[in-house]
Amino acid sequence: MSAPRSLLAFQKLPWSAMPVEQIAPGIERQMIYGDRLMICRLRFKPHVVTPEHTHPHEQMTIVERGRVRFIVEGDDHIATAGDVLLFPSGVRHGATMLDEEVVLIDVFSPIREEFLPGAGPASR
Repeated sequence: MSAPRSLLAFQKLPWSAMPVEQIAPGIERQMIYGDRLMICRLRFKPHVVTPEHTHPHEQMTIVERGRVRFIVEGDDHIATAGDVLLFPSGVRHGATMLDEEVVLIDVFSPIREEFLPGAGPASR
């Protein structure tokens, strides 16, 4: 029997040890999460489009590699490696990967329960 997440102690977790999940064609995701915070590492093939959407979670996105065109509340923004984007709760956003592989780090608070293992197709 494992302890509830809230009782877990400090952990050092390398991305190389995290499972890689193919969540859609051209998109791979790795996740680490605690009680109130989740971080996801996403790898996208060139030209992949993520549809515009909203969610109640706050989100920060770090562009680790590549170039991405984000649409945020109808406005275009080009982001490149090293850029950090802050999406407040409820802000409509989507993205198109440009002409190279893209790696994004997404941080969510609270955690995206629908992304958790066993959550079903809604996690896609």
